[in-house]
Amino acid sequence: MNPDMTPDPPPLAPRPSDAPGPAAGGAPGPDTPSREAGAFLLSLDEQDRRLAHALQIDGRASFRKIAEVLGVSDQTVARHYTRLRSSSTLRVLGLVDPLRVGETPWFVRLRCTPDAAASVGEALARRPDTSWVSLNSGGTEITCVAQPYGRGGDELLLRKLPRTPRVVDMSAHCLLHVFFGRDLSPITKTGPLTPEQVAALTPEDALDRSGPAPRAPYPLDEGDRRLLDALGVDGRAPIGELAAATGWSQTTVRRRMAELRAAGALYFDVDFHPRVLHHGFRAVLWLEVEPRHLAAAGAALAGHPEVSFAAATTGTDNIYASAITSDATAFYRYVTGAVAALPGVRHFSTAPVHRTLKGPGPLWHATRSEG
Repeated sequence: MNPDMTPDPPPLAPRPSDAPGPAAGGAPGPDTPSREAGAFLLSLDEQDRRLAHALQIDGRASFRKIAEVLGVSDQTVARHYTRLRSSSTLRVLGLVDPLRVGETPWFVRLRCTPDAAASVGEALARRPDTSWVSLNSGGTEITCVAQPYGRGGDELLLRKLPRTPRVVDMSAHCLLHVFFGRDLSPITKTGPLTPEQVAALTPEDALDRSGPAPRAPYPLDEGDRRLLDALGVDGRAPIGELAAATGWSQTTVRRRMAELRAAGALYFDVDFHPRVLHHGFRAVLWLEVEPRHLAAAGAALAGHPEVSFAAATTGTDNIYASAITSDATAFYRYVTGAVAALPGVRHFSTAPVHRTLKGPGPLWHATRSEG
Protein backbone atom coordinates (compact mmCIF):
# COMPACT_ATOMS: atom_id res chain seq x y z
CA MET A 1 0.00 0.00 0.00
CA ASN A 2 1.06 3.60 -0.58
CA PRO A 3 1.48 6.10 2.27
CA ASP A 4 -1.93 7.59 1.41
CA MET A 5 -3.44 4.12 2.03
CA THR A 6 -4.97 3.98 -1.44
CA PRO A 7 -4.45 0.81 -3.47
CA ASP A 8 -1.06 0.61 -5.13
CA PRO A 9 -1.18 2.36 -8.52
CA PRO A 10 -0.47 0.43 -11.69
CA PRO A 11 3.27 0.42 -12.34
CA LEU A 12 4.73 3.01 -14.67
CA ALA A 13 7.28 0.43 -15.76
CA PRO A 14 6.54 -2.01 -18.62
CA ARG A 15 5.78 -5.67 -18.00
CA PRO A 16 8.94 -7.70 -17.30
CA SER A 17 8.60 -9.44 -20.66
CA ASP A 18 8.60 -6.06 -22.46
CA ALA A 19 11.22 -4.22 -20.43
CA PRO A 20 14.70 -3.74 -21.87
CA GLY A 21 17.30 -5.22 -19.57
CA PRO A 22 20.86 -6.42 -19.21
CA ALA A 23 22.27 -9.02 -21.51
CA ALA A 24 22.77 -12.56 -20.28
CA GLY A 25 25.10 -12.83 -17.33
CA GLY A 26 24.08 -9.46 -15.89
CA ALA A 27 26.35 -7.30 -18.07
CA PRO A 28 24.76 -4.38 -19.89
CA GLY A 29 23.75 -5.24 -23.43
CA PRO A 30 24.71 -3.05 -26.38
CA ASP A 31 21.56 -0.93 -26.06
CA THR A 32 21.35 -0.94 -22.28
CA PRO A 33 22.76 2.03 -20.33
CA SER A 34 25.58 1.14 -17.96
CA ARG A 35 25.33 1.77 -14.24
CA GLU A 36 27.86 4.58 -14.73
CA ALA A 37 25.63 6.24 -17.34
CA GLY A 38 22.65 6.41 -15.02
CA ALA A 39 24.52 7.04 -11.79
CA PHE A 40 22.81 10.33 -11.05
CA LEU A 41 19.38 8.65 -10.88
CA LEU A 42 20.29 5.63 -8.77
CA SER A 43 18.14 6.96 -5.92
CA LEU A 44 14.98 6.85 -8.08
CA ASP A 45 13.04 3.68 -8.80
CA GLU A 46 12.12 2.55 -12.30
CA GLN A 47 8.67 4.14 -12.20
CA ASP A 48 10.08 7.52 -11.21
CA ARG A 49 12.80 7.33 -13.86
CA ARG A 50 10.21 6.68 -16.57
CA LEU A 51 8.18 9.68 -15.49
CA ALA A 52 11.29 11.86 -15.21
CA HIS A 53 12.34 10.83 -18.72
CA ALA A 54 8.89 11.72 -20.07
CA LEU A 55 9.00 15.15 -18.41
CA GLN A 56 12.50 15.78 -19.74
CA ILE A 57 11.18 15.24 -23.26
CA ASP A 58 8.20 17.54 -22.73
CA GLY A 59 7.89 19.31 -19.41
CA ARG A 60 4.45 20.67 -20.39
CA ALA A 61 3.03 17.32 -21.54
CA SER A 62 -0.37 16.63 -20.01
CA PHE A 63 -0.74 13.77 -17.57
CA ARG A 64 -3.15 12.20 -20.07
CA LYS A 65 -0.53 12.29 -22.84
CA ILE A 66 2.16 10.82 -20.60
CA ALA A 67 -0.25 8.15 -19.40
CA GLU A 68 -1.13 7.16 -22.97
CA VAL A 69 2.53 6.72 -23.88
CA LEU A 70 3.44 4.85 -20.68
CA GLY A 71 0.34 2.66 -20.81
CA VAL A 72 -1.10 3.65 -17.42
CA SER A 73 -3.93 5.86 -16.16
CA ASP A 74 -3.58 9.63 -15.99
CA GLN A 75 -4.48 9.42 -12.29
CA THR A 76 -1.43 7.23 -11.76
CA VAL A 77 0.85 9.70 -13.51
CA ALA A 78 -0.66 12.62 -11.58
CA ARG A 79 -0.21 10.79 -8.28
CA HIS A 80 3.43 9.99 -8.98
CA TYR A 81 4.25 13.54 -10.10
CA THR A 82 2.50 15.05 -7.09
CA ARG A 83 4.51 12.81 -4.78
CA LEU A 84 7.81 13.68 -6.48
CA ARG A 85 6.99 17.39 -6.53
CA SER A 86 5.65 17.64 -2.96
CA SER A 87 8.62 15.66 -1.58
CA SER A 88 11.03 18.10 -3.28
CA THR A 89 12.49 15.35 -5.45
CA LEU A 90 12.06 17.00 -8.83
CA ARG A 91 10.27 19.87 -10.52
CA VAL A 92 9.83 21.14 -14.06
CA LEU A 93 11.19 24.59 -14.89
CA GLY A 94 10.75 26.76 -17.97
CA LEU A 95 14.16 28.33 -18.62
CA VAL A 96 15.61 30.90 -21.00
CA ASP A 97 18.50 30.08 -23.32
CA PRO A 98 20.61 33.19 -22.72
CA LEU A 99 22.67 32.82 -25.89
CA ARG A 100 19.52 32.70 -28.00
CA VAL A 101 18.25 36.00 -26.57
CA GLY A 102 21.58 37.77 -26.81
CA GLU A 103 22.75 37.49 -23.20
CA THR A 104 26.15 36.22 -22.08
CA PRO A 105 26.48 33.78 -19.17
CA TRP A 106 29.81 33.29 -17.42
CA PHE A 107 31.41 30.22 -15.87
CA VAL A 108 33.02 31.42 -12.65
CA ARG A 109 35.65 29.40 -10.81
CA LEU A 110 36.72 30.47 -7.32
CA ARG A 111 39.33 29.08 -4.99
CA CYS A 112 38.69 29.84 -1.32
CA THR A 113 40.21 29.05 2.03
CA PRO A 114 38.54 25.87 3.36
CA ASP A 115 36.73 27.72 6.14
CA ALA A 116 35.06 30.16 3.71
CA ALA A 117 34.02 28.08 0.69
CA ALA A 118 30.69 26.92 2.12
CA SER A 119 29.55 30.40 3.19
CA VAL A 120 30.67 32.01 -0.08
CA GLY A 121 28.95 29.25 -2.06
CA GLU A 122 25.72 29.62 -0.12
CA ALA A 123 25.78 33.40 -0.64
CA LEU A 124 26.22 32.88 -4.38
CA ALA A 125 23.41 30.34 -4.43
CA ARG A 126 20.99 32.87 -2.92
CA ARG A 127 21.59 35.30 -5.77
CA PRO A 128 18.97 35.46 -8.55
CA ASP A 129 21.66 35.80 -11.23
CA THR A 130 23.47 32.51 -10.49
CA SER A 131 22.81 28.87 -11.26
CA TRP A 132 24.63 25.55 -10.88
CA VAL A 133 26.58 26.53 -7.77
CA SER A 134 28.80 23.69 -6.55
CA LEU A 135 31.54 23.08 -4.01
CA ASN A 136 34.40 21.14 -5.58
CA SER A 137 37.81 19.70 -4.72
CA GLY A 138 36.90 18.76 -1.17
CA GLY A 139 35.21 22.09 -0.53
CA THR A 140 38.04 24.46 -1.46
CA GLU A 141 36.73 25.46 -4.89
CA ILE A 142 33.41 26.89 -6.09
CA THR A 143 32.05 26.81 -9.61
CA CYS A 144 28.90 28.54 -10.77
CA VAL A 145 27.19 30.04 -13.78
CA ALA A 146 26.61 33.79 -13.45
CA GLN A 147 24.60 36.10 -15.63
CA PRO A 148 25.72 39.49 -14.34
CA TYR A 149 24.70 41.46 -17.41
CA GLY A 150 21.28 39.93 -17.98
CA ARG A 151 17.93 40.97 -16.58
CA GLY A 152 18.10 40.96 -12.77
CA GLY A 153 21.88 40.51 -12.83
CA ASP A 154 24.38 42.61 -10.92
CA GLU A 155 27.11 43.86 -13.23
CA LEU A 156 29.35 44.40 -10.22
CA LEU A 157 29.33 40.69 -9.31
CA LEU A 158 32.46 39.79 -11.26
CA ARG A 159 34.28 42.78 -9.77
CA LYS A 160 33.12 42.09 -6.20
CA LEU A 161 34.09 38.42 -6.07
CA PRO A 162 37.89 38.82 -6.24
CA ARG A 163 37.71 41.23 -3.28
CA THR A 164 35.63 38.86 -1.16
CA PRO A 165 37.53 37.86 2.01
CA ARG A 166 39.19 34.45 1.79
CA VAL A 167 38.73 34.19 -2.00
CA VAL A 168 42.28 33.49 -3.11
CA ASP A 169 41.80 33.11 -6.86
CA MET A 170 39.10 33.62 -9.48
CA SER A 171 38.68 33.01 -13.19
CA ALA A 172 35.68 33.78 -15.39
CA HIS A 173 34.92 32.43 -18.86
CA CYS A 174 32.16 33.46 -21.26
CA LEU A 175 29.93 30.65 -22.48
CA LEU A 176 30.15 30.59 -26.28
CA HIS A 177 28.33 27.46 -27.43
CA VAL A 178 26.50 24.56 -25.77
CA PHE A 179 27.33 21.11 -27.10
CA PHE A 180 25.07 19.25 -24.68
CA GLY A 181 22.67 20.66 -22.10
CA ARG A 182 19.68 23.00 -21.91
CA ASP A 183 16.66 20.71 -22.51
CA LEU A 184 18.94 17.66 -22.83
CA SER A 185 20.23 15.76 -19.80
CA PRO A 186 21.84 12.38 -19.08
CA ILE A 187 18.39 10.82 -18.96
CA THR A 188 17.95 11.92 -22.59
CA LYS A 189 20.77 9.52 -23.52
CA THR A 190 20.28 6.75 -20.97
CA GLY A 191 16.62 6.94 -19.93
CA PRO A 192 14.31 3.92 -19.86
CA LEU A 193 11.82 5.01 -22.54
CA THR A 194 11.92 3.43 -25.99
CA PRO A 195 12.58 5.46 -29.17
CA GLU A 196 8.90 5.07 -30.05
CA GLN A 197 7.85 6.51 -26.69
CA VAL A 198 10.32 9.38 -27.06
CA ALA A 199 8.92 10.20 -30.50
CA ALA A 200 5.35 10.10 -29.20
CA LEU A 201 6.18 12.55 -26.40
CA THR A 202 8.27 14.98 -28.45
CA PRO A 203 6.20 18.19 -28.74
CA GLU A 204 5.31 19.66 -32.11
CA ASP A 205 6.82 23.00 -31.12
CA ALA A 206 10.17 21.48 -30.08
CA LEU A 207 13.28 23.26 -31.30
CA ASP A 208 14.42 21.98 -34.70
CA ARG A 209 18.15 21.28 -34.31
CA SER A 210 18.62 19.99 -37.86
CA GLY A 211 19.09 23.40 -39.46
CA PRO A 212 21.78 26.06 -38.97
CA ALA A 213 21.74 27.97 -35.70
CA PRO A 214 20.14 31.43 -36.01
CA ARG A 215 22.57 34.33 -35.81
CA ALA A 216 20.37 37.20 -34.64
CA PRO A 217 19.23 37.26 -30.98
CA TYR A 218 15.56 36.50 -30.47
CA PRO A 219 13.81 39.64 -29.12
CA LEU A 220 11.87 39.54 -25.85
CA ASP A 221 9.43 42.17 -24.59
CA GLU A 222 8.18 42.80 -21.06
CA GLY A 223 5.23 40.46 -21.50
CA ASP A 224 7.61 37.68 -22.54
CA ARG A 225 9.74 38.39 -19.47
CA ARG A 226 6.72 38.09 -17.17
CA LEU A 227 5.80 34.79 -18.81
CA LEU A 228 9.36 33.47 -18.51
CA ASP A 229 9.64 34.60 -14.89
CA ALA A 230 6.50 32.60 -14.02
CA LEU A 231 7.70 29.52 -15.90
CA GLY A 232 11.09 29.80 -14.18
CA VAL A 233 9.35 29.09 -10.88
CA ASP A 234 6.98 26.39 -12.14
CA GLY A 235 7.30 25.11 -15.68
CA ARG A 236 3.95 23.32 -15.37
CA ALA A 237 2.04 26.35 -14.08
CA PRO A 238 -1.57 26.26 -15.33
CA ILE A 239 -2.41 28.43 -18.33
CA GLY A 240 -4.77 30.49 -16.14
CA GLU A 241 -1.93 31.42 -13.77
CA LEU A 242 0.30 32.36 -16.68
CA ALA A 243 -2.46 34.50 -18.16
CA ALA A 244 -2.84 36.30 -14.83
CA ALA A 245 0.93 36.84 -14.58
CA THR A 246 1.20 38.32 -18.08
CA GLY A 247 -2.15 40.07 -18.47
CA TRP A 248 -2.68 38.11 -21.69
CA SER A 249 -5.53 35.88 -22.74
CA GLN A 250 -5.04 32.13 -22.37
CA THR A 251 -4.95 31.81 -26.16
CA THR A 252 -2.14 34.38 -26.36
CA VAL A 253 -0.20 32.58 -23.62
CA ARG A 254 -0.40 29.28 -25.49
CA ARG A 255 0.61 30.87 -28.79
CA ARG A 256 3.50 32.87 -27.36
CA MET A 257 4.83 29.93 -25.35
CA ALA A 258 4.86 27.81 -28.52
CA GLU A 259 6.65 30.57 -30.44
CA LEU A 260 9.31 31.03 -27.77
CA ARG A 261 9.87 27.29 -27.59
CA ALA A 262 10.11 26.79 -31.34
CA ALA A 263 12.61 29.67 -31.54
CA GLY A 264 14.81 28.07 -28.86
CA ALA A 265 14.41 31.01 -26.47
CA LEU A 266 12.40 28.88 -24.01
CA TYR A 267 13.07 25.30 -23.01
CA PHE A 268 11.84 23.03 -20.23
CA ASP A 269 14.11 21.11 -17.91
CA VAL A 270 13.64 18.67 -15.04
CA ASP A 271 15.39 20.08 -11.98
CA PHE A 272 16.33 17.41 -9.45
CA HIS A 273 16.85 18.27 -5.81
CA PRO A 274 20.57 18.25 -4.93
CA ARG A 275 20.10 15.20 -2.73
CA VAL A 276 19.12 13.22 -5.85
CA LEU A 277 22.36 14.33 -7.50
CA HIS A 278 24.53 13.34 -4.53
CA HIS A 279 25.05 9.81 -5.80
CA GLY A 280 27.90 8.32 -7.76
CA PHE A 281 31.07 10.25 -8.57
CA ARG A 282 30.61 13.70 -10.12
CA ALA A 283 33.34 15.89 -11.52
CA VAL A 284 33.94 18.93 -13.71
CA LEU A 285 36.45 18.94 -16.53
CA TRP A 286 38.30 21.86 -18.10
CA LEU A 287 39.94 21.03 -21.43
CA GLU A 288 42.35 22.98 -23.59
CA VAL A 289 41.58 21.97 -27.17
CA GLU A 290 43.16 23.12 -30.41
CA PRO A 291 40.72 25.51 -32.15
CA ARG A 292 40.47 23.38 -35.29
CA HIS A 293 39.35 20.41 -33.19
CA LEU A 294 37.02 22.33 -30.86
CA ALA A 295 33.75 21.47 -32.61
CA ALA A 296 34.69 17.81 -33.07
CA ALA A 297 35.81 17.40 -29.46
CA GLY A 298 32.65 19.07 -28.20
CA ALA A 299 30.42 16.89 -30.38
CA ALA A 300 32.21 13.78 -29.14
CA LEU A 301 31.78 14.84 -25.51
CA ALA A 302 28.07 15.42 -26.14
CA GLY A 303 27.71 11.77 -27.08
CA HIS A 304 29.43 10.39 -23.99
CA PRO A 305 26.83 8.84 -21.64
CA GLU A 306 28.83 10.15 -18.66
CA VAL A 307 28.53 13.81 -19.74
CA SER A 308 25.67 15.87 -18.33
CA PHE A 309 26.81 19.20 -19.78
CA ALA A 310 29.44 20.36 -22.25
CA ALA A 311 30.13 23.83 -23.66
CA ALA A 312 32.75 25.92 -25.43
CA THR A 313 34.09 28.87 -23.44
CA THR A 314 36.59 31.67 -23.70
CA GLY A 315 40.02 31.19 -22.15
CA THR A 316 42.91 28.82 -22.55
CA ASP A 317 40.73 26.01 -21.20
CA ASN A 318 38.09 26.34 -23.90
CA ILE A 319 35.76 23.43 -23.12
CA TYR A 320 33.92 22.96 -19.85
CA ALA A 321 32.11 19.69 -19.10
CA SER A 322 30.50 17.96 -16.15
CA ALA A 323 30.46 14.19 -15.84
CA ILE A 324 28.82 11.56 -13.66
CA THR A 325 30.07 8.01 -13.10
CA SER A 326 29.29 5.34 -10.53
CA ASP A 327 32.55 5.80 -8.59
CA ALA A 328 36.12 7.14 -8.80
CA THR A 329 37.37 4.01 -10.55
CA ALA A 330 34.78 4.42 -13.27
CA PHE A 331 35.78 8.06 -13.64
CA TYR A 332 39.41 6.99 -14.08
CA ARG A 333 38.35 4.60 -16.84
CA TYR A 334 36.37 7.40 -18.46
CA VAL A 335 39.23 9.92 -18.33
CA THR A 336 41.87 7.49 -19.59
CA GLY A 337 39.55 6.12 -22.26
CA ALA A 338 36.95 8.37 -23.86
CA VAL A 339 38.45 11.70 -22.75
CA ALA A 340 41.99 10.70 -23.73
CA ALA A 341 40.70 9.79 -27.20
CA LEU A 342 39.22 13.25 -27.88
CA PRO A 343 40.85 15.04 -30.80
CA GLY A 344 43.12 18.01 -30.27
CA VAL A 345 43.32 17.97 -26.46
CA ARG A 346 46.50 19.70 -25.30
CA HIS A 347 45.77 19.69 -21.57
CA PHE A 348 42.91 19.08 -19.18
CA SER A 349 42.18 19.30 -15.48
CA THR A 350 39.45 17.78 -13.33
CA ALA A 351 37.85 18.56 -9.99
CA PRO A 352 35.48 16.29 -8.06
CA VAL A 353 32.14 17.85 -7.12
CA HIS A 354 31.78 17.80 -3.36
CA ARG A 355 28.25 19.22 -3.09
CA THR A 356 25.73 20.93 -5.34
CA LEU A 357 24.18 23.95 -3.66
CA LYS A 358 21.94 25.12 -6.49
CA GLY A 359 20.80 23.79 -9.85
CA PRO A 360 19.30 25.59 -12.85
CA GLY A 361 16.44 27.27 -10.98
CA PRO A 362 15.59 28.96 -7.69
CA LEU A 363 16.90 27.50 -4.45
CA TRP A 364 14.89 24.59 -3.15
CA HIS A 365 13.15 25.13 0.17
CA ALA A 366 14.73 23.02 2.90
CA THR A 367 12.74 19.92 3.76
CA ARG A 368 12.16 18.87 7.34
CA SER A 369 14.79 16.14 7.09
CA GLU A 370 17.33 18.68 5.84
CA GLY A 371 16.68 21.19 8.57
